[in-house]
Amino acid sequence: MTDKIKFALALLLLVLGVVGFYLLSEQALVLRVVAVLVGVGLCLAVAWRTEPGQRFFSFASESVNEAKKVVWPTRKETMQATGLVFAFVVIMAVFLWATDKSLEWVFYDLVLGWRKV
Repeated sequence: MTDKIKFALALLLLVLGVVGFYLLSEQALVLRVVAVLVGVGLCLAVAWRTEPGQRFFSFASESVNEAKKVVWPTRKETMQATGLVFAFVVIMAVFLWATDKSLEWVFYDLVLGWRKV
């Protein structure tokens, strides 16, 4: 029950930060952005104190650790894969164009006898 109250308070703080942005419309943009950042920061601080919040931040931390374990392709591998994709797209475009023109010729000229002017 207390977690639900804390989450409601966190959402209220977030909303107050956004409302503060619009209430301070006459002020400098920096002050308005600070209002939003304070609202977001307080929201995160309160949400972090809940059990689901702790689980979420633990999950996020584990996700970052897993992303660090990924073996990312080198620049050369990326350029080669991109080149293959572009070549395949060009080949497919030519194939589809040729198929379209062939079917157009068969249907319009041979079957229906319509001549293009």
